[in-house]
Amino acid sequence: MPLSAAILGLEGPALSAWEKGFFAEAAPYGFILFARNVDTPEQLRRLTAELRETVGHDAPILIDQEGGRVQRLGPPHWRAWLPPLEQMRRAAPGLAGRAMFLRYRLIAEELRALGIDTNCAPMADVAMADTHPFLLNRCYGDDPMTVTAAARAAAQGLLAGGVLPVLKHIPGHGRGTADSHLELPRVAASLEDLRAVDFAAFQGLADLPMGMTAHIVYPALDPDLPATQSPAVLDVVRREIGFDGLLMTDDLSMQALSGSFAERARLSLAAGCDVVLHCNGRPEEMEAVMAGTGMLEGRALYRAHRAMMMRGAVDPIDTAAAEAELAEILG
Repeated sequence: MPLSAAILGLEGPALSAWEKGFFAEAAPYGFILFARNVDTPEQLRRLTAELRETVGHDAPILIDQEGGRVQRLGPPHWRAWLPPLEQMRRAAPGLAGRAMFLRYRLIAEELRALGIDTNCAPMADVAMADTHPFLLNRCYGDDPMTVTAAARAAAQGLLAGGVLPVLKHIPGHGRGTADSHLELPRVAASLEDLRAVDFAAFQGLADLPMGMTAHIVYPALDPDLPATQSPAVLDVVRREIGFDGLLMTDDLSMQALSGSFAERARLSLAAGCDVVLHCNGRPEEMEAVMAGTGMLEGRALYRAHRAMMMRGAVDPIDTAAAEAELAEILG
């Protein structure tokens, strides 16, 4: 069936009559869930099943479950996690990668049990001395080799649990000194510095199935447009970094972007994004987004199908043993 090049959020823990009708007509590629959509495991299983039934296809259902400050599922029904940077620093020498694998393998187990098959992790943003606090403790390290290795381990943990990873924020958010939820960051680094650090961290992860852009201006590549809407930056993502997975925008409702929601969607897709992401579930914004969004087709459709082929296969795990091993690594 034809699918729209959009991933959409919803307003609450159950689908409204309006949402059912809108989603059935809009046929979005997938959905994303937030804390406002979460109550109990039973409620989430009903919701994920109803979302797929409403659109008539096995839609990917995403969530931000990084652990630490950004986790939509938490106690009492789900585990609490250290911030990623704190876990990396706490791990026993030589075992940080193993700890990241175990962390995300256990997260994948929780997600799959709820019908959630895609996680917006890992992050390959390299932490800097002036990285904005909204991002800093979500990073995995301050050098590209460490970050790439940890992100690879996290992605492997998710895939082993049947959950698709979403690599973010391409081509690198670590130099941002502003919160892109509230304003548009500008990164003054030279192209040489970006290549040596920011881009390098993503190059080693270019084979991952899905990725998310950064709402950041890189004047060394484009003096005006954020990466999400910049043909020049996205050309670097595809050709130089080598990422050929399904590329989605970060949330279109973030204040880093300007213009109408139809324009935000249209510019992002025209620049080279495959799919637009709109998270807050507000009906009037979703209608505008869909007015600027076409159908999945061509290379974008191929990437979308290829990503979906990678979800679902689950390697067995001894949960208690994995928890014990992770606890031992973290002291």
